Amino acid sequence: MRFAAYEHHHRHRVAVVEGDGTLYPLPEVTALANLLAQADGLPGLLAAGRAALDVPHGPHVSEVQLLPPLQPASVRDFVTFEEHVEGVRRSINGVTGVPEQWYAAPTFYFTNPHAVYGHGDDIPVPPGSAVLDFELEVGAVIGREGRDLTPEQARDHIVGYTVFNDWSARDLQGTEMTVGLGPCKGKDTATTLGPYLVTADELEPYRDTDGFLRLALTAEVNGETVGEDLLSNMSWTFEEMTAYASRGTRVIPGDVLGSGTCGNGGCLAELWGRRGEQTPPPLKRGDTVTLTVEGIGTLTNTVVPGPEPVFLPTGRRRSRERP
Repeated sequence: MRFAAYEHHHRHRVAVVEGDGTLYPLPEVTALANLLAQADGLPGLLAAGRAALDVPHGPHVSEVQLLPPLQPASVRDFVTFEEHVEGVRRSINGVTGVPEQWYAAPTFYFTNPHAVYGHGDDIPVPPGSAVLDFELEVGAVIGREGRDLTPEQARDHIVGYTVFNDWSARDLQGTEMTVGLGPCKGKDTATTLGPYLVTADELEPYRDTDGFLRLALTAEVNGETVGEDLLSNMSWTFEEMTAYASRGTRVIPGDVLGSGTCGNGGCLAELWGRRGEQTPPPLKRGDTVTLTVEGIGTLTNTVVPGPEPVFLPTGRRRSRERP
């Protein structure tokens, strides 16, 4: 089953999306995150969706403005593709290979849940950046609260999946991470989710014998294919990632866990690292990025100018006087 959030006649609604694009709104539901909290897992969400199909349908998806499927409670973005790590390290730091420590655990960082965009939205260039990049990922959405989960338990906590674009200002990222923290403003301006939330049961036919989802991934810039990969090239499953995210803390309904960027052109920086030059060039105003994930859908956004950075002074070198 597929769920969409949308705006129509100045109203925000959540609906089940049928195969022909017809929307079946859920009565009195205006935010999918609220529905997830009430549903307490996939069975409850599917029941709510089936009930919506029993009432008169709403508009066609072509007649509405799609919104992000949900406003996340939090966004953990993982790094689970070796090929991506190899290429981006070479691009940003000039070093090769994958650090041995990377294999110890599925590393992630928290990105900004207040800068989430939907399918078709314009994406502003981050203030002060001249090297904008996309990142092709898949996001798993949590539907039940849990903590200290095993991977086996975690499967019941993942309610569905969506396409995930982690927009990245590579020049800001490369500078700020020399401090030993981050990324911060290099990743802070935009994350795109959509076009729909596809429930986990829909993707079970794609699961391989090792538990990975074998989905074809494609990235295009201005209609030209720049990257293709398989989601099953991840080094950890989404269940393992969810278990790690819940270690010593909670995952709650509405949390999003990004797969990390795929390899073989899942972002421009990986290609730059492999080729030794910025080919294709960084994204610029007017460029359109289209990301397609088999079984989930296609996510399209266009880059537009962003604001100029507000001036801030550099840090003061202090005397370190003591009282």
